Amino acid sequence: MARLYSNENFPLPVVEALRQQGHDVLTTRDAGKANEGIPDEDVLEFARQEGRAVLTHNRKDFIRLHRTTPDHAGIIVCTDNPDFAALAEKIDAYLEGLSELNGMLVRVNRGD
Repeated sequence: MARLYSNENFPLPVVEALRQQGHDVLTTRDAGKANEGIPDEDVLEFARQEGRAVLTHNRKDFIRLHRTTPDHAGIIVCTDNPDFAALAEKIDAYLEGLSELNGMLVRVNRGD
């Protein structure tokens, strides 16, 4: 199962569902970094140091970071989906097909 770090903008119900599916998901709150306005570059670096892929809805900035900072533990960018259970299932399905996330950008789109 994957080691993930959910960005502050990521819905907690999705995090909880991913945990129930066996994924190790650390939130910004769990890490003591909630409401600090941490720059995306620092979020990515923290996740890299922890060996966790970033889980985020902040697609534009993290896709840019993937291009400029390819040495990371993975980035999973998701479109907004109010069906949290469906989003968690979709993320889990993507992760199931991957042997590792290091340096990878995974796009999880609502309509896929």
